[in-house]
Amino acid sequence: MARLRIIDAHLHCGIQKVRWPWEQVQPFLKDAGITGAGVMAPVEDIYDRYDFGFQDTPEWKLCRRRANLYVAGVRDAEITIYPYFFVWNDFAGEDLAPEFMGIKWHRHADEPEYHYDDPRCREFIDLATRRRLPILLEETFETTCRFILELAPAATVIIPHLGMLNGGYRRLEAAGIFALPRVYADTALAAPGEMQAYIDAHGWERLIFGSDFPFGRPAAELDKVLRLGLPAAATQAVLAENWLRCAEAISGGTAGESEKGGL
Repeated sequence: MARLRIIDAHLHCGIQKVRWPWEQVQPFLKDAGITGAGVMAPVEDIYDRYDFGFQDTPEWKLCRRRANLYVAGVRDAEITIYPYFFVWNDFAGEDLAPEFMGIKWHRHADEPEYHYDDPRCREFIDLATRRRLPILLEETFETTCRFILELAPAATVIIPHLGMLNGGYRRLEAAGIFALPRVYADTALAAPGEMQAYIDAHGWERLIFGSDFPFGRPAAELDKVLRLGLPAAATQAVLAENWLRCAEAISGGTAGESEKGGL
């Protein structure tokens, strides 16, 4: 059997409020045979997630910019990097450099809220949609549905954890969200039973492997996918090709070639 190409499309890396430098992340990927990584900043470098009334400041904007620049600047001779731009309420489209291959959009119900009524929010969504950047969306159930159906009706959206933190897999499935052809899901921390239920309902063409490191270990999360016992073509699609389809739409077909190393 040919060696599998494996991309962990959901992991965190940063050196400010928390220290998860690339040098600490990379060995976990190498040990699992992973040769591509979708890298995003830690939430802690983007906003104060423990303060529901959090108000942005110049200091936080600088921290956020440095966090995004850090992931965009990661280089590795053996692992291809696909950096995500982590957006917050300044909706800093001017910082959305060509290096970024996706958007990270994240909050939990007890965390400060995105300003969806700000005109800059609409401008940022339109920019991401025009550039065909997939949006990794983690929000409440109600906002997830509103975002996908109303706010970003043409955007490609990836729901992490098979919806575990977006209201739950079954709730999103009942709402018809996973049936939409522009909605993908990732496997990070998802239950194997829900992975199988998703595949049974929607196939494997829009399921993407991720670990959510450091909250999940790449080798253990990879093992969950391999234990599904999918046909070889389906396994390869989940482990790399489904993400590359998103990335190649942005890069003009060069993402597969760049898998040899570096951006």
